[in-house]
Amino acid sequence: MTDTILQKLQQLERDESIKILYACESGSRAWGFESTDSDYDVRFIYVRPKDEYLNIIESPDYTGLPVNEVLDIAGWDLKKTLKLFLKSNSTLYEWLQSPIVYQQDRLFVSELKELMPKYFSLRAGAHHYLSMAYNTFRDDLQTDQLKMKRYFYALRPILACLWILKHGGVPPMEFSKLRVLITDGDIQKTIESLLSKKKIAGESELMEKIPLLNHWLEATIEYCRENIGSLPAERNDSIELSALFKKHLN
Repeated sequence: MTDTILQKLQQLERDESIKILYACESGSRAWGFESTDSDYDVRFIYVRPKDEYLNIIESPDYTGLPVNEVLDIAGWDLKKTLKLFLKSNSTLYEWLQSPIVYQQDRLFVSELKELMPKYFSLRAGAHHYLSMAYNTFRDDLQTDQLKMKRYFYALRPILACLWILKHGGVPPMEFSKLRVLITDGDIQKTIESLLSKKKIAGESELMEKIPLLNHWLEATIEYCRENIGSLPAERNDSIELSALFKKHLN
């Protein structure tokens, strides 16, 4: 599949007259809890020829290929990317940590990664992850029968929120790295069992609710909600990111 993805990215570069600076896996395959039939969520950052940024009519700030059952390939323009980086967009900060990288301009990626600790807003990031976890817990984990993957869609973000509170930094993307925060042995065993089942199950596989896991999620969500207010709300200027934008246009 990697060869197919690289061919699709090269096709996009030719058809759209763009240069892809970074392309990675962004979904469950990168998080570490994919199913047998999980699709490939490829995300990329690209730059257009310099003159296109000087037109009074701006070019679209995103592009991609039609989504099918196997491949979902989409990307953001460099200027859009840096604006979102300035706003501490948590999704973008995850992309830059993906363990599955398809294509990259190493200089660009290293420069952006170096700025991550400075530009990541702890409070904004914590609120983002708390909201994801709470919404999934409330909407998808209350029925007796539920989709197995929904547990991971609640666990990963609440652990990311917990990471921010405990470590005061950008949380890792991979679920395995976030799991070290769980000290309860029974919860760890339950998650390990779920991971084993999910790797051989389909995306729509149903299972019975696990009260033990629900209680842990509920308590952890409440703990995070009570403590987010102690986090600083940083604001940064755009000087360094503007310089990075101009550099990579050339």
